[in-house]
Amino acid sequence: MNKKNKISPWKETVHEIIYEADTKAGKLFDVVLLIAILASILLVMLESIESFDTKYHTFLNISEWVITILFSIEYILRIVSIKKPLKYIFSFYGIIDLLSTIPKYLSLFLIGSHHLAALRALRLLRIFRILKLARYVGASNRLLVALKMSRTKISVFLYFVVILCVILGTIMYMVEGPENGFTSIPTSVYWAIVTLTTVGYGDIAPNTAFGQFLASIIMILGYGIIAIPTGIVTAEMTNNNNNNNVDTNTQSCPSCSKENHKDGAKFCYNCGSKLN
Repeated sequence: MNKKNKISPWKETVHEIIYEADTKAGKLFDVVLLIAILASILLVMLESIESFDTKYHTFLNISEWVITILFSIEYILRIVSIKKPLKYIFSFYGIIDLLSTIPKYLSLFLIGSHHLAALRALRLLRIFRILKLARYVGASNRLLVALKMSRTKISVFLYFVVILCVILGTIMYMVEGPENGFTSIPTSVYWAIVTLTTVGYGDIAPNTAFGQFLASIIMILGYGIIAIPTGIVTAEMTNNNNNNNVDTNTQSCPSCSKENHKDGAKFCYNCGSKLN
């Protein structure tokens, strides 16, 4: 590696601690980070309780500022410890980390915006990497693949459901009429969607015998329809369930920030840089 691309020793150390969970220091940092995230979310929730906030407002405010400053330092360290900061800044976790840091600063200009700090809950997604729950990440990845493979079938199915709701809503509008709450076709379609999905808000209900009979059929039909997408996705998961090997490597490339490397990997699969 030439001098131009070489990372300073202190940056390598910081990168290994912050981005990876294979060392004691890395695990300790991530556990402390999770505790801080949980504490910050709890503080935001407690602050929303008026009686509690009135009594402990100063404590809550100072605590939030302390955690926000710590998150800010962490965010800066994540940027300076990699060779291509923009890769992290515009990554999923980079955006989440930024959004979880700025609400408290915005509260200096926009009253109430600090409650957006609840977005920090998204940072808890790191728990999969920290606690070596890669097998569950692998299962979730297989689910995402199955959903992707099923998107055409599900799209056709949803298109059919939308058409069915329009037809059923129109029929109910003709049967019940405005006097029973079905004031328009869009309102009736809304009722059909709510009924077909078995939500049943109860804000609109048929009063005629034929309308109630039709509503009963739609409710029963809803149970069958809900099961169809599940069957489609399950079939795709079965077809794509042959590869059960899941890598638990938590190393992050110090150059391009790519993760999900194979166990025992020495170099990044994306850019070829040496891993820590």
